[in-house]
Amino acid sequence: MKMSKRMKALKAITDRKKEHTLAEAIDFLKNNSKVKFVESLDCAVRLGVDPRHADQMVRGTVSLPHGTGKQVKVLAICKGPKIQEALDAGADHAGFEDYLEKIKEGWADVDVVIATPDSMAELGKLGKILGPKGLMPNPKSGTVTMDVAKAVKEVKAGKIEFRVDKTGIVHTSLGNLSFETTQLVENAQSFLNTIQKLKPSSAKGQYVKTIYLSSTMGVGLSIKRDEILAQ
Repeated sequence: MKMSKRMKALKAITDRKKEHTLAEAIDFLKNNSKVKFVESLDCAVRLGVDPRHADQMVRGTVSLPHGTGKQVKVLAICKGPKIQEALDAGADHAGFEDYLEKIKEGWADVDVVIATPDSMAELGKLGKILGPKGLMPNPKSGTVTMDVAKAVKEVKAGKIEFRVDKTGIVHTSLGNLSFETTQLVENAQSFLNTIQKLKPSSAKGQYVKTIYLSSTMGVGLSIKRDEILAQ
């Protein structure tokens, strides 16, 4: 694929061998963002785990101190008074049978689905539709709960879910480059600290192998692993 002039110029001033502090990497990406939209700050962490083994699956949630900068669309699958509770908490959509039918018909214009335990028997039947889209609620991520109002508020405030992929890498977005550097550093630290706390007891050898920060249309910058592990 032909490289654009913008990317050639960016690569020319990037030291790919250098390991950066979080602040250094974020400042570089902010100062060299030349596209016509606000880029996201993305993070990729390569872990020393084998996701093929259930006891080495790294999956969790973290509430970013300064949010994601994105408007997250939330659907709450629930019944009775829980529907109004979810809507009052800020859910974009809430209901039961009507939304199950919409999902069956292919509708999925949401970013997160939250469900009450009593709705999972029916919602679980739609796993083949929601699963591949990453929308299936899960108790481990806090998206299956009777306290739908709390779950909705947390997601709207910047709570994100992540899981290691089959290659052993965790990818996530940590906010927009329009945030202050200190805000993005704090978001990154919260995410990376959570990753460390989730180290499986069965994981052997080096757990956090590499950390990279990048912008949506920018280059990837290696982060000093020792700086993160020391915190």
